Amino acid sequence: MTTSYSSFFTVAALLFLSGCAQQSNPKAPSLKGQVSQLNQRLDYLNHQVSALMQQNALNEQSTSGVYLYPAAHTGAQVESQIGKLLVSLGQVETEANGSRALLQIRTADSSPLPPFHATVDWGQVDSSSGKPLTADMLSQPINVPASLLPKPEATIELRLSGLTPEQVGYIRLHGITANTADSPAAPDAVKPLSRQ
Repeated sequence: MTTSYSSFFTVAALLFLSGCAQQSNPKAPSLKGQVSQLNQRLDYLNHQVSALMQQNALNEQSTSGVYLYPAAHTGAQVESQIGKLLVSLGQVETEANGSRALLQIRTADSSPLPPFHATVDWGQVDSSSGKPLTADMLSQPINVPASLLPKPEATIELRLSGLTPEQVGYIRLHGITANTADSPAAPDAVKPLSRQ
């Protein structure tokens, strides 16, 4: 007799559960949308963390410049011939021939920048390793002349031709050298935005 009661309760419970499973939850579409948004946000954060780790690893090994990964959304500092500099990159945006971005350079101790010139490289990164691909790298000289100083910072508009914002994987600032008679800037070097 006990067996038939337990069988009855088991069958009743299964029928009840199958009925619950067939009822649609009105909140399900909303929850699916929220889960999708969370997954997208998690993918974005994972990409940002990966880019930041690669940027930091490259800068730890670099002795002559500084790497910035746009996806990292984080600046970096570099020891240069003109002192310790803090370098950051604004949002990379679409432009007719590729992309553009603002490069901010400032002294770490807020002292005035001396006149200087440098080179900016940019290119794509390897999708599996995250390392810079240098075969198709592009470059342009920049110049911060004495006429735009003394100031502790300079903002330079970079024209990153040849690549869309999604393709710009890294930017490297290097060859930071004080302007002197023996070491002049390139005549076609890009100058900071103010009073250019």
